[in-house]
Amino acid sequence: MIAAALRRVELGEVPVATPTGRLVGASGLLLESAGCALRTGQRCMIEAASGEWIAAQVVGFREQISYLMPFKKPDGLSTGARVLPAPERAGLAIGPSWLGRIVNGLGEPIDGLGRLGGEHALASQPPRINPLKKTPVHEPLDVGVRAINSMLTLGRGQRVGLMAGSGVGKSVLLGLITRQTVADVVVVGLIGERGREVREFIDLSLGRAGLARAVVVVAPADESPLMRLRATELCHSIAAHYRDQGQHVLLLVDSLTRYAMARREVALALGEPPATRGYPPSVFSLLPELVESAGNGERAEGSMSAIYTVLAEGDDQQDPVVDTARAILDGHIVLSRALAERGHYPAIDIAQSISRCMALVAGREHQAWARQLKQLAGRYEQVRELMPLGAYVPGADPLTDRAVQLFPRIEAFLHQGVNEAAPLQDCLQQLQELLA
Repeated sequence: MIAAALRRVELGEVPVATPTGRLVGASGLLLESAGCALRTGQRCMIEAASGEWIAAQVVGFREQISYLMPFKKPDGLSTGARVLPAPERAGLAIGPSWLGRIVNGLGEPIDGLGRLGGEHALASQPPRINPLKKTPVHEPLDVGVRAINSMLTLGRGQRVGLMAGSGVGKSVLLGLITRQTVADVVVVGLIGERGREVREFIDLSLGRAGLARAVVVVAPADESPLMRLRATELCHSIAAHYRDQGQHVLLLVDSLTRYAMARREVALALGEPPATRGYPPSVFSLLPELVESAGNGERAEGSMSAIYTVLAEGDDQQDPVVDTARAILDGHIVLSRALAERGHYPAIDIAQSISRCMALVAGREHQAWARQLKQLAGRYEQVRELMPLGAYVPGADPLTDRAVQLFPRIEAFLHQGVNEAAPLQDCLQQLQELLA
C-alpha cells in the first residue's frame, strides 16, 4: 500500500504536457507567439534553426498573440519555431563577492572571473519606498570636484543630473567623480554608450583601487533595448541592496537618455503612438518611477546617492528628456560647450546649475560665499564681450570692477585637472580665501 501510494505521488509530480507556443511573426526585434498563454514580464525560450535557444521576455499581448522581445540578437528564427515558457528559477543572489565584478543586464559575469554568488536575494525590480519613511538628506557628499563641492554642494541621498551635449566631457567628469567621491560602494551603469568606452572607463577612470569597491553593469549600444532596460534596473537594485546593508553607495548611470531611448524603442514596437519628439507618453511616466527608486532608504545607517548623465541633443536644454530629468531630480549640473571650447575643464556652467539640497547640507557662510562668487562670475559675463572693444570703462560700477579684477582667480579656482583631488574642506577654505 505504501509503495503504491509513493508511486502515485511520483506520477502526480510528472507534468502531463508541456505548454508550447509557436512563433508566428517577427518584425525587427518584436516577435509574435501564439498557442501558449504567456503573462507580461515572463521569460521564455525560442528555438532557433540551429537548435539553440534564444531567451526573450513577454512585453505585451493582443488577443491570442503574445509579443516577445529577445535579450540578444535573434539570429536563425523561422515561422513555427517552438516557444517554451522558461522554468521558474531562483532570482539572483548577491553578496560581497560582487564587488570588483563586471556583469551584463541579466547579472551574468562578463569579466571571465567565474560565477557570482551571495547569501542575499536580489530584487528583480528596484524597490519602492514609502516617501514618508525615507531618511532625509542631512550630510554633505564629497565628490572631489572643486566646482561642485564649493558651488553646488551635494548631499548623501541626493539624485542629480549631469546634463550636456555630445563631446563636452560628461564621461570624463563622471570618471573624476567616481575616483574622488567618498563612498563605501560605487555602482556604475554603462547604458547604451560606445563599447570602446567600457574598457577605458574601467581601466582609466576606475582603476584597480576603484574597481575593488565597485560593481559595473554594462549594456553597450549594440545590445537590445530590453537588455539596456534590464541593465539600468539592475543597477538600481544592486545599489539599493548595499544601501539597505548600511553602506554609503554612489550610483552612476551613463546615461539616462539611453534608457529613455530604449523605452521608446519598446513602446513604438508595441504600437504606442509617438508624442513629444518621437517619445511615447509612457516614457515620461516611467522615468520618475526609475528615479524614485534611488535615494535614501528607511535605515539611517546607509545612503544611496545617484548621478545620471543626460544627453542634451544639439545642446538643447529644452530637450524633453532633459526637461523631465530637471523636474524629477534633486538638482542638475550643466556642462557648457562654450566653456569646453575655451579649454575650461570641467566645463560646469555654475550659472545654469543648481543643487536643491545645498541648503540642507551647507552652512550659512558657505552658501553666502557661493552666492557671492556666482554673482561676480555673472557680472563678468555681462561685460566679457565689451572688453575687447574698449567699451568697458572701469569705475562706473564697483561690483563689476571687482568681478573683472577677480575673474582670473575665479576661473583658476573653478578649473581642475583630470587627476587633481579637491576635498570638500579644502574647497571651502580656498573659496573663503578667494573672496576675502
